[in-house]
Amino acid sequence: MADAGAPKSAFELAMERLRKKDAEEGITTRTLSDEEKAAIAEVRSLYDSKIAEQEILHQAAMRQMWGADPAETAEVDRRFRREKERLASERDTKVEKIRRGDG
Repeated sequence: MADAGAPKSAFELAMERLRKKDAEEGITTRTLSDEEKAAIAEVRSLYDSKIAEQEILHQAAMRQMWGADPAETAEVDRRFRREKERLASERDTKVEKIRRGDG
């Protein structure tokens, strides 16, 4: 933060405007507890490992399909992307639930 007499940075001014706008719209912020921070870190770690596992399985499948029909490889890619998006969405939902205090 800037000193009492020092001019504020553009970032500080922007943050003040955003806080004022949120307050006008009734949006409140709360500080996360250490337990909530730990729970969020655990959820992220778990889902990052699940996504990494899917990437490894996908790479192995693609190596086995070398020279296969392009339509088949495209289908394997599509399934991988869909699974990766599902896991990321599930992770984000759980993190948001913890942030709201529901989790």
